[in-house]
Amino acid sequence: MTSPTTGTLPVDGATLSYQVRGQGPLLLLIPGGSGGTASFDAVADDLAAHYTVATYDPRGISHSPLHDPDAEQHVAEHADDARRLLDLLSPNQPARVFAASSGAIAALHLLTTHPARIERLVAHEPPVVEVLPDAATHRALLARVKETFRAQGLMPAMAVFAAGLKKEGDDHAPEPQPEMKLPPQAAARAERTMANLPYFVERIVPGFMAYVPDIHRLKAASDRLVLACGQDSHGELPHRAAAALAQQLGTQPHHFPGGHTGLTTHPAPFKERLRETFRRSDVRR
Repeated sequence: MTSPTTGTLPVDGATLSYQVRGQGPLLLLIPGGSGGTASFDAVADDLAAHYTVATYDPRGISHSPLHDPDAEQHVAEHADDARRLLDLLSPNQPARVFAASSGAIAALHLLTTHPARIERLVAHEPPVVEVLPDAATHRALLARVKETFRAQGLMPAMAVFAAGLKKEGDDHAPEPQPEMKLPPQAAARAERTMANLPYFVERIVPGFMAYVPDIHRLKAASDRLVLACGQDSHGELPHRAAAALAQQLGTQPHHFPGGHTGLTTHPAPFKERLRETFRRSDVRR
């Protein structure tokens, strides 16, 4: 395992914690959800054999504290945080970027505002539900999640949110899983993820899933964009949103192993698919 170099970067309203490992062109990994830098533990070292890999905790997640813990969160701020990291770590060259879920929404905004900073963006299932014809249904879902969180707390709100992300017509409850004793590193990662969930549900989900992408600017930068979808997540809300965005841009989504969390569930083939996608894009350019 490669020992990363760690650092902090002051930004407006927060201090970002980041890690860098490897050599070669910069590859910035932007996490989604509540996992932060730890989301990439299973792939960062292998990718660092080919790239200078930078990972970070987005503002408000894990080791990147907000100056005001109650501050509202905006896609544009998160996108600018990523831009500042690119300026710090690759000031003279555009970088490759992989971003997942809510992180992919921030990355889409970054591509529309600073396209010259990005050589290639692979955006995996950004839940840009406003591009869907039934967007009003999903606005109502977000309102239910918000109300449930305030009235009943985190886990009931997560249940409402998870139900809204399922495939249409899928009413099956997940099978109960036996309790497993995790290795210490995995247990610590799971604990941090759970600790970040209230912030994610209350602050990130409402603002990010209400984001309306700038189709005109994305079309202008479409040669730098790869929209990725999980092979196993057809019909789920994030997959539907990413595929609809690809259609509006006149492109086809690229399919990656697993579902919405394929990076976690299928790390080895996911990593290889990511490397292949960057290689093919580099050849075409």
